[in-house]
Amino acid sequence: MSRRKKIYEGKAKILYEGPEPGTIVQYFKDDATAFNAQKKDVIEGKGVLNNRLCEHFMLGLAAIGVPTHFIRRLNMREQLVREVEIIPLEVIVRNVAAGSLSQRLGIEEGTQLARPIVEFSYKNDALGDPLVAEEHIIAFNWASQQDLDDIIALALRVNDFMSGVMYGVGIRLIDFKIEIGRIYEGDFHRLVVADEISPDSCRLWDAKTNQKLDKDVFRRDLGSLTDAYSEVARRLGLMPESGKTHPGPKLVN
Repeated sequence: MSRRKKIYEGKAKILYEGPEPGTIVQYFKDDATAFNAQKKDVIEGKGVLNNRLCEHFMLGLAAIGVPTHFIRRLNMREQLVREVEIIPLEVIVRNVAAGSLSQRLGIEEGTQLARPIVEFSYKNDALGDPLVAEEHIIAFNWASQQDLDDIIALALRVNDFMSGVMYGVGIRLIDFKIEIGRIYEGDFHRLVVADEISPDSCRLWDAKTNQKLDKDVFRRDLGSLTDAYSEVARRLGLMPESGKTHPGPKLVN
């Protein structure tokens, strides 16, 4: 499929015009960033793995009735998605204290939370994606109260699904972030899960050893990021048991 005009390039993905109106081609890069892009590297095969894992999760969500922007995977690095109006929020769901939550509140990393916590951050790299309260979101008209209620309900459904999928393969879903988009249908709109769901956007720990299987491997220099992501894909049955990451990951169609 020939690419058309580049619409946007972010830290981990490039968006191109899709083949039909209302569609976008989402290309997964091998670039890895951390600490608001202060740490950068190119990790061979990361984009291939994230594309395949994202497809797996999006199809699973669709199967249980959670709407997403995903249409289909096009090739090893690209997928076709619906064009949406992204709400300028990162929606973060936490099941276990880790990362910035532990740092902000002095809670020991690994502490199981009594219930999932849903947080919001304003999508603005220049400001470091600051945390915002529901009052900010409504006051600045980023989303209505009804949208917020629907966003929280979507996020918790994603959490239930992802937690179950990961638990089944011996992985704990510590936390994750998603983005939500609006699709307009006449005078009305509906909310869908957009962007991506992958080890780039989740914290995943081995259920027995607490070994990190997510981007914290890159953030904290804990080893090979492609090995970690490949292990997630292997456990989910997306990669042969003997699959190795060099010279590149070989994924199962």
